[in-house]
Amino acid sequence: MDAPDVLKKIAAYKKNEVLLLKSTTTIETLRHSAQNIAAPKGFLKAIKNSKHTAVIAEIKKASPSKGVICNNFNPVRIAKEFESAGATCISVLTDKPGFQGSNEIFKQVRETTKLPLLRKDFMIDPIQITESRLMGADCILIIMAMVNDLTAKLLLNETKKMGMDALVETHNNNELERAIKLGADLIGINNRDLRTFETSLDTFGKLSNKSPKGTTLIAESGINTRFDIKKLQKQGAHGFLIGESLMRENDISMTLNNFIK
Repeated sequence: MDAPDVLKKIAAYKKNEVLLLKSTTTIETLRHSAQNIAAPKGFLKAIKNSKHTAVIAEIKKASPSKGVICNNFNPVRIAKEFESAGATCISVLTDKPGFQGSNEIFKQVRETTKLPLLRKDFMIDPIQITESRLMGADCILIIMAMVNDLTAKLLLNETKKMGMDALVETHNNNELERAIKLGADLIGINNRDLRTFETSLDTFGKLSNKSPKGTTLIAESGINTRFDIKKLQKQGAHGFLIGESLMRENDISMTLNNFIK
């Protein structure tokens, strides 16, 4: 499986980030340190138990395809608004080159909110998973387009060892089949093609009916209206990862509230 060009570029600098991390510590050291922090909050459990539309509200300053999305970027304020408006969970971008995120932003949000947090980054090595737990993450992202089956398994195993959940992201039949074979219980269906950055909500409907019963499905990308949510719910979506359409709004709370109610 060849990763798309954009993911190849990301994988290249992620390898350098991992090498840098491994030059300063070991996965065993991180595991030991992680024993001293509060247990994960239960990301998947929060989605399953949500009494309203489960929204994973995303804190994202920029993206490779759109550039800067949020000019007035204050992650602490945004996290507070997300929580007060009824977000079920929060996703925080920590990738710096493409999304202008950082581990520091994640830590600021962790100190601000009690909601379960997804560390949204490109995972290629188990040490990133352990690092995420030490930062206070409750869930991590595994992008099937980016890793082979062995790496995906190693990432998922470390996630389970740390007591976290993994959102396993797919975009096509092959990736979905691989995610199912992996044993993923929280699967994201990305409506955006990372090869072209084109977005179509039809992607979710084409894949959702092929998922096993008992799998929690998250619709990702291209969700702009309450109508979109209703449509995707009818097709089997249990939750929604929404970033750009929130980040572009002046009144984040009202926009999120409209998605939820």
